[in-house]
Amino acid sequence: MSHTAHIRSHRKPRRSASTIAMRAGVASGVLGTLAVATAAGSANAAEPVTQTLELPVLTGDLAAQVAQSAQATQQAAANYQLQAERDAAAAAAAKEAKKDLADAKAEATKKAEAARKAAAERATRAAERTVLSTSASDSSSSSSSSTSNATGSAAAVIAFVKAQIGDAYVSGGTGPNSWDCSGLMQTAFKQVGVDLPRVSQDQSTFGTQVSLDNLQPGDILYWGSAGSAYHVAVYVGDGMFVGAQNPSTGVAEKPLSYDPPTGAVRVL
Repeated sequence: MSHTAHIRSHRKPRRSASTIAMRAGVASGVLGTLAVATAAGSANAAEPVTQTLELPVLTGDLAAQVAQSAQATQQAAANYQLQAERDAAAAAAAKEAKKDLADAKAEATKKAEAARKAAAERATRAAERTVLSTSASDSSSSSSSSTSNATGSAAAVIAFVKAQIGDAYVSGGTGPNSWDCSGLMQTAFKQVGVDLPRVSQDQSTFGTQVSLDNLQPGDILYWGSAGSAYHVAVYVGDGMFVGAQNPSTGVAEKPLSYDPPTGAVRVL
C-alpha cells in the first residue's frame, strides 16, 4: 500500500453532469430575466413622463357664488361709506349743537342781565312814585293854588303822571310801564277815585268844559273837537302839561306852546 493511501485527495470531487446542467439553466434564466428588465428600463427611460392636471370646471353654481361674493363685497364697501358719512354728519351736528348751546347761554345771560336792570329800574321808579305821591298829598292840604279841592286830588293826579315820565308810548297801553294818552289819564284819575272812560273821545266830554284861559292843575286837555278828540293830557300848572305823546317822546312834560290844545274839561 502506498504511504499516501490514507490521505484524502486534494482534488475537488467531480460534480455530476446533471447538477452542472441544472446550474447552467438557472444562470441562463437569470441572465435572460436581467436582459429583459434592462431592455424594459431602457425603453421606459427613453419615453418622457407626462402628467395631466385637471382644472376645475366653472359651473353655474360656482359662478353664482363668485357673483354673490362680489356683490357682498360691494355692499360692505357701500355700508362702510354710508357709515362714514353718517359719522361725519353726526360730528358736524354735534359741533353745531355745541355752538348753538353756547350762543343760547350767552343770549340767556344777556337777557337775564337786561331783565335784572329793568327790574331794578322799575323798583327805583316805584319808590320815586311813592315819594312823589306822598309829597303831593302832603302839599295838597297846604297849597290850595295847586289843587281844585281840599282833598288834594289834583295834586295826587299830577304826582302820578309825573312819575310816569320816561315810560314808553304804546297804543292801547294802560301801564305799568307803557301807556297811550287815554290809558295814562284813566289810570291817573283812578288813583283819586274818578272812573274816566277809556278813550280820548269820551274823556273830552267827561266833566265840565273850561276855557283854556282859566285852566287849573288837574284839568284834562284835549286835541280835536269835544266828543271826537284824538289826544288827551293833564295840565300840571305853570303852562305845562304831561301826557303820553307819541312813540318818539313817550310820556313827557311839555309846554302848552309845544302843541296847543283845543279845549279842556274839569273833573275834580
